[in-house]
Amino acid sequence: MRLWLTPVIWIASLCALTALLPAMAPLFSWVEGGTDNLIYTRDSFYTLLQSHIWLVLASATMGTLVAVSAGIFVTRPAGRDFMPLVSQIASIGQTVPPVAVLALAVPAMGFGEKPTLFALVLYGLLPILRNTLAGLGGINPAVLDSAKGMGMSSVQVLFKVELPLAGRVILAGIRTSVTINIATAAIGSTIGARTLGDPVIAGLVNGNTAYVLQGAILIGFLALATDSLFEALERAWARVFSARAHKA
Repeated sequence: MRLWLTPVIWIASLCALTALLPAMAPLFSWVEGGTDNLIYTRDSFYTLLQSHIWLVLASATMGTLVAVSAGIFVTRPAGRDFMPLVSQIASIGQTVPPVAVLALAVPAMGFGEKPTLFALVLYGLLPILRNTLAGLGGINPAVLDSAKGMGMSSVQVLFKVELPLAGRVILAGIRTSVTINIATAAIGSTIGARTLGDPVIAGLVNGNTAYVLQGAILIGFLALATDSLFEALERAWARVFSARAHKA
């Protein structure tokens, strides 16, 4: 239970803060004195939080499927020649600024969530791919030989030996990718996506620091809650497979 205590506290804090922000106008008056509109009200913070989480979750799911599949493919004998190409494509996805990706995607996909999702998937590929390659490449060859000697097929070795052993490293890559994209998703508000970036953009346009702080605080709490959740998942993964190793 102690393992999950920290993420539960952060998630509860995020939910409480989201509910209480509309009542914190006196607090923000210290930041933006003399302004009538101190609390962002165009959309509820819960609606923006849900939309933000959905975008990050959807992009993380798609990015993980693509990056892990690509990592598995290029570590097989048939795909080793494609490793430089796959790595370069993933690197391009992160080196190109998300704003540029959005600008290029909008004419083809329109405004809103679709181009934002596309940009987040591209931006999140590299950490997952790198960690997949590191995790699969770091497995002791003797372990793989032993598994094959027991009569396991290549598919069985992959799913019963390689992915479980590399799982914690892959999870660390997903953790990095998701944490980065929680902040990056806010940029989607510039092209009509509903995210926690809405109050930030509105605050910048209107010169209202209170709006900017409200969006930034919620994004920060979401990032901390997500990071602590992944840390707990990594530890739980390590405990499960450590216990299995002792039993074996």
